[in-house]
Amino acid sequence: MDRVELGLLQALQIYGRVPFSQVAEVLGVSDQTVARRYQALRASGAVRVVGTTAPDAVGEESWLVRVACTPGAADGLARALANRPETSWVHIASGGSEIVCMVRTPAQAATSSVLARLPRTPPVTQVSAHCVVHVFFGGPTSQLTRSGPLTRAQVEQFRPPDPVLPDDPVELTDGDRALLAELGRDGRTGFRELAAATGWSQTTVRRRLGELRDSGALYFDVDFTPEVLGLRTAASLWLSVAPRHLESAGAALAGHAEVGFAAATTGPANLYVSVLCRHPRALYGYLTGPLAALPGVSAVETAPVIRTLKRSETTV
Repeated sequence: MDRVELGLLQALQIYGRVPFSQVAEVLGVSDQTVARRYQALRASGAVRVVGTTAPDAVGEESWLVRVACTPGAADGLARALANRPETSWVHIASGGSEIVCMVRTPAQAATSSVLARLPRTPPVTQVSAHCVVHVFFGGPTSQLTRSGPLTRAQVEQFRPPDPVLPDDPVELTDGDRALLAELGRDGRTGFRELAAATGWSQTTVRRRLGELRDSGALYFDVDFTPEVLGLRTAASLWLSVAPRHLESAGAALAGHAEVGFAAATTGPANLYVSVLCRHPRALYGYLTGPLAALPGVSAVETAPVIRTLKRSETTV
C-alpha cells in the first residue's frame, strides 16, 4: 500500500465518516483519487468502514469465550457461532482444535443463549468464559491508528471531539436499531439512505447520529484484512499478571505496534491480547522482546489463529 492508501485508512480509523475532500486536502491529492482508492479497497473486500456500539455505553457486557472441540468439529461450530448476532468476532486457533470468540450480552442477563448452549453442544469438550472488565486498546483504535503516515497535527484535523459518557446506559429505540443496522453494514452510508431505513428525515438522522457518537454509544471502525498491511501471522495471548502490575502492563501493551486488542479479563489469565505480525519470526521477536519486558507477567499462553470466520461483527 502506498502513502495515499495508508493515510486514507488511518484517517478513516480516526473517524469513519470523514469527508474524502478533507482527506484529499491533507494528503495533497484530488478528491477523486481518495474516493477511487477507497472504492477499490472496499470492492476487493480488504477494507470496510463499520459503525458499531460500545458495549458498556448501551448496557452490555463483553465475554471472551474459549471453546475446545473434538477433532474436525471446529469449523462447523465456528461458522454457527459467526452467524449468531451476539458474537463480535470468531477465530479458529491452536491448530484447529479451539475456537476463540467475543460474545456480547445484556448486563442484566445471567448469561447469553450462546454461553448457555455451548457446554451442551456435542462436539464441545470444554468451555471457559472470561468477562472483559477493562479495554486498554481496541474498539475505536486499531493498528491502523498508528501505522499511517499522518503527523500528529494532521491526525487532530480528523479527530472528532471525545465522547462524554453518560452515567446510565443509552436507551436505544427501534429507530436507533435501524440506523445502527445500516451503519453496521456500511459506516459511510449516506444520510438519504439512512433516512429511508429509519423513516426519519435527514436532519433527524444527522442529529441522532451525532448524539449517539457524542455519548460514546456509537463509534466507527475500519474492518480490514491484515494482509493489506503485510500482517500474516495472528495469535491470541493469555497472560497471567500480578494485580499490582495489571494497569501498567495493559498500558504498555496499548503502545506495542503488534497489538490490535488488549483487555483485562476475569479468570486465571487476566490479560488477553490479540497480536498481528508479519511472520512467525516476528511473532517470536515480539514474545521474547516487548512482551517479555512487561512487568508482573508470570505466565503466557500463545494460541496461533489459523482462520477468522467473523471480524467486526461481519461473517467472512
